[in-house]
Parts: sequence; C-alpha cells; structure tokens
Amino acid sequence: MRANKTSRARTRTLVGLSLAALAAAAATAGPGPAVARPAAAPAPAADCGAAHRIEQKLTGGTTWRMCWGYDPKSGLVLNGISYQPKGEPKPVKVLASARLSQIHVPYDNGRREYHDLTDQRFAQGLVNLAPAECPGGTIKTIKVRDADYSTTPDIKGLCATTRARGHAYRMQSEEDYSKRYQAQGKDLLLYTVNKVGWYEYISEWRFQDDGAIQMHVGATGSLSPEDYAADDGHGWPIGKGARAKATSHSHNVFWRLHFALDGSSKNRIEQYDSKVSPPVRGQEAPTNRTTRTKVTKELAGDAKNMRWWRVVSATGKNKDGHPRSYEIVPGATSAYPGRGFTRHDLYVTEYDRCELYASHNGGCAGGHPGSLDKWVNGQALTRPVVWVNIGFHHVARDEDQQPMPVHWQGFSLAPRDVTAMNPLTPKELAGQNGRLDGGS
Repeated sequence: MRANKTSRARTRTLVGLSLAALAAAAATAGPGPAVARPAAAPAPAADCGAAHRIEQKLTGGTTWRMCWGYDPKSGLVLNGISYQPKGEPKPVKVLASARLSQIHVPYDNGRREYHDLTDQRFAQGLVNLAPAECPGGTIKTIKVRDADYSTTPDIKGLCATTRARGHAYRMQSEEDYSKRYQAQGKDLLLYTVNKVGWYEYISEWRFQDDGAIQMHVGATGSLSPEDYAADDGHGWPIGKGARAKATSHSHNVFWRLHFALDGSSKNRIEQYDSKVSPPVRGQEAPTNRTTRTKVTKELAGDAKNMRWWRVVSATGKNKDGHPRSYEIVPGATSAYPGRGFTRHDLYVTEYDRCELYASHNGGCAGGHPGSLDKWVNGQALTRPVVWVNIGFHHVARDEDQQPMPVHWQGFSLAPRDVTAMNPLTPKELAGQNGRLDGGS
C-alpha cells in the first residue's frame, strides 16, 4: 500500500517539522456559504484569528462556530466547537478539540504494519483540491512545510461548504390529512484529502443543523501493485484468473475528542445497557430494562447490542432542566484483535496534554507508555477524553480498480437533551413540549 516509488514523498528526510510552521495558514478569498463572517452580536467568537475561524448559519437557523488548525501529524484539527440552534440565546460549547489520532494499517500476512499519522507523513501528504470538489463552498489554503505533493507549501486543501442530507423530519397531521410538516436537513461540511503512498484519505467532519456531528474517513486512490502477491487466505485475486492477488489489510481509524460541554471540560461519562427478558404471566410482550452505569474511572469499552455511552455536562441544562449531553453513536466496525490498542471500540482517559496518538505516541516524557491501551490504568476521571476506534477489514475486489471507490468508516455524536425540543421544530408545533393533553 505504501510504496509508491514514483512519489517524491518517499525520498524526503523526516527532519525539522515544527508545529508552528505547519499550523500557519491563510484562508483563500472568495464567496461561499462557509466563508467566515463577523458575528452579529458580541459573543460566540471562537478564540482564533479570522483566517482560522469558521462560522456558518444553516438554513434551519442553526449556527456552528469553530477554529481550525493544521497539526504536523494529525492534519486538520478543530478547536472551540460550539452549536447555537435557533431560540438559544447563546452558543452551546461542545468540544474543546477534535482530531484524528491514528490510522493503523496492519497487513493480513504479517509482513507490514503502518501507523500513518505518526510514521508515514500523513500531514505532509495534504493535496490540492479542485474547485469542483468543493461545490458552493470555499477552499482554504493551508501552509504545509515540506509538502509531498506540491512544489509550494501553500496547499488549497480545506473545503468548507454546505451540503443537503435529505429529510430532517416529516410528520403528517392527525387531524388534517392534507397538512404535513417536513424539512430538508443541511450540514456544514469540512474536509481534507491526505495522500499516503497509494492511498488517499478523505477526512470529513459534518455539522448538522439538528446539532449532530458526523466524523468519517474515506479511503480511495489505488491498491498498491507491489502487494499483488498474496497467498491463499491472505488476499484476493483482482487480475485475470488467479493473477495479481491483492493482500488484505485493516484500516483502524482513531479519533480523539476533548469535550467541553457548556465551556467546562469537567464532564461526566455514563454507560447505558438494556436487557430484554421474556414475557411473564399477564404481559403481552417481553420487558426491556435499561440501566445506567456512571463511568468514574478510565475505561476501555466495547460496543454491544443495546449499549451506548453519553458525555454529560457538569454545568449546563436545557430549558426543561435536563443536563445537556452528547451520545456517542459508533458506526459499523470490524474490531482488530491483533494489538492491545485496537481491541476496544471506545476508550476514556483522563486528560493529559501529551497523549495525542493512539499508537506510536512520542510526545510524552521518557517512560510514558506509547499507546492508548496502556493509558487506561484506573485513574479517576475529572476531565475525560474520549477515543473512538472504527475498524475496516479491506479484502480487495475487482471493482477496487481503477481508481478505487471510496470506502467509509466513522461514527457520530448525537445531541441528547441539549435543547428542550427538536431544534428545527416549526413555529406551529413549538408549544407541544411534553404531553399533548396538558398533563405532567
């Protein structure tokens, strides 16, 4: 997968990469729905200069605000993310920071294993985007020192645009069948493309008008022709007959989320599990009881049927008096058991500023463990950091050439009690909060 011999990237020396040089960037001029604009009132401003500020009001009345930067290993990093739906007097802070924290790629035959962010120049592989790749939006320029696929350090590499996602809701009136309520959802979409050898990774961040956030990585580009030598059980033939067997491999993608709900990083973590029991005498159906477990110490957790987690604000409540929270919704995954840090779907650790990468983390002082699994050691949680691991086992197919269709993996964050009602509720239904018959 890695060894694209024609790439200048493979001939460079890995020296002198400074965070300050890579973080410097300037936004390109030009109109578009995601162009940074001054706020109408003093308030929400994310703590960054105009060139790094993104502020977008979507058609449903929701405004997202954040800062962007570019890290020498993680690539795009989003900071100070806040969400302000219509009717809320001020923005609701959601995340202090969000970033990729590793793309781990082990091959099925055991001969290769890559840690793309820390070892394979993921950030230096940022590529220029064509205007057609960012319809209706703005492509912002990122300064990348020692860029692998550009003759200049100025890469037009960050697309900020809006995109329709289909129905946000639909409701037929019970009283008047000719009356219906429906809205088409809109997202703020941010993405970059980073080329690592033959693969190209599309890192997408979608901020929805209903308060949800979706995070996905899509792999495309080419299958590596140097890996067309798999034996039986470790690959798949993609050439004529049994020729050119592409070696199977995994993509284990990690995200690091530092929550700051309502402006405080002292959030709570809760786990919910439901158990279904057979019907008992006199009952029409089985029972399903949901229990809550407060996560007070560092966690290595696994997704299970009817299990979910949420991050709860320690300070903020909605207008109904319910604590604000965000639910973590994992996407489809293929758990890879070969390494300790890939064995679990979700990790929660106590905040440590040097812990940034799920594996090959080299930013800590000597003696500090270098992978995520070893940081979970029973420490009490006061400022929790959430790490999400989504795996994909790539067994190639004929359709993967040429070029390779995008295969996506990711997860989402769903607002849970952030607002007292659906943030896109039409005016006619604004009074229908709770029981419709007026009871408590």
